[in-house]
Amino acid sequence: MTQDATSAAEAPDNGGATALRRPRRAAVAGGVGCLVEGYDFSAYGYLSVFLAPLFFPSDSEVGSLLLALVVFGTAYLARPLGGIAFGLVGDRVDRGKVLVATILLMGLATTLIGVLPTHDTIGVTATVLLIVLRLAQGFSVGAEVAGATTFVSEAAPDRYKSRFGAFNSAGATFGFGLAAAVSGLCSLLTTPEQMAEWGWRIPFLISLPLTVLCFLIRRRITGEAEPVEHGGPRISLLDVVRRGWRPILKGAGLAAAVNGTAYFGLTYVSIHLIQQLAYPKTGVYWVTTLVVLLTGALMLPVGRLGDCVDLPRLGMIGAAGFLAVTWFGMWVMDQGNLLLAGAAFMLIMVNNAFLQVTGYALSPEIFPKEIRFTGMSLGWNIGVIIAGGTAPALCLWLVETTGNTTAPSFFVMATAVVGLVALVAIARGPRPGRVGS
Repeated sequence: MTQDATSAAEAPDNGGATALRRPRRAAVAGGVGCLVEGYDFSAYGYLSVFLAPLFFPSDSEVGSLLLALVVFGTAYLARPLGGIAFGLVGDRVDRGKVLVATILLMGLATTLIGVLPTHDTIGVTATVLLIVLRLAQGFSVGAEVAGATTFVSEAAPDRYKSRFGAFNSAGATFGFGLAAAVSGLCSLLTTPEQMAEWGWRIPFLISLPLTVLCFLIRRRITGEAEPVEHGGPRISLLDVVRRGWRPILKGAGLAAAVNGTAYFGLTYVSIHLIQQLAYPKTGVYWVTTLVVLLTGALMLPVGRLGDCVDLPRLGMIGAAGFLAVTWFGMWVMDQGNLLLAGAAFMLIMVNNAFLQVTGYALSPEIFPKEIRFTGMSLGWNIGVIIAGGTAPALCLWLVETTGNTTAPSFFVMATAVVGLVALVAIARGPRPGRVGS
């Protein structure tokens, strides 16, 4: 235990030596859930180059891939619905039970994708079923981020909200990295024909044991969620919007920046390196795995840094970094050297660590407790729809339309500007999730 953590644990107002036990357990529960959700949701993106011809056959390879990425984005249409439905239950009844339900729904949908017949077997029905399962994934993950971050934020004292909140962002990023690693391992151990025929199913099927493990961990810990007060009137969606429209707008702007930049790096770049720049698939998967895992590991020390500086300032560092290096990094990727491309990828993703930690730790703070789960779900999912789910397809469309392989950098920089505006507004406004504010 660090000196400052020890001091906090020994302080009388923190309940003695066990003061940080609950936030640590909450961070573990939130982090492992975000890891599984990140793995499940991103596996589709990493495997889209294989899914495209199997579920979206077309005369054009790019056309098939674009359709697959559009379906990747359709999952985000269900996110607000899941966020509202689960969020109201979390604010009215029990936040812990919601966190268990979301992980089970996500794991079931992902596993079923792994056993789906393809278009060659059952025709367009295969495409429809894939879309339905992606919508189920979106419905689940629509409440996951808000639920996990709310759970951790309410368990952590003000001075440690960033370091414990970083477990959620790191968990989600490690989930992306794990999906890339499993996809790369499958690609390495199979021939291209085997991967196209059945190897793509393995990463989806691995979701089942991951879900069971996460369920067992979450079921034990989420019972410690702060109790929901039932004495007042029941909160409706209209109440949430009426009371929280300002923080919802701020949260949406921050979420657009966090997710637009994240999905560019965590999902699109691997597609860009394979499809647009013709690097070998297996090599790209391993480069992506290394970059994503390093980014996730960086989030934990960045989380500690966030407890030393105000969180909006931490996010501004990441947003400014994306403005400074994204175009240059994409230009370097196009120089024909995969190792050099990986280094450029890492240069860009360093900024993601700052922006992600800020988004996950800061977003719950801008909402009052009684509408926190639902309000954050609305704001976060609006931002995700605007810039997160659209990122892979929009980036691919920009390259195809302009013929410029650096064109996606302008999308990233635009979302970073939106994030800067939102962070300034948050810094100047109230943050009821902090006791000391």
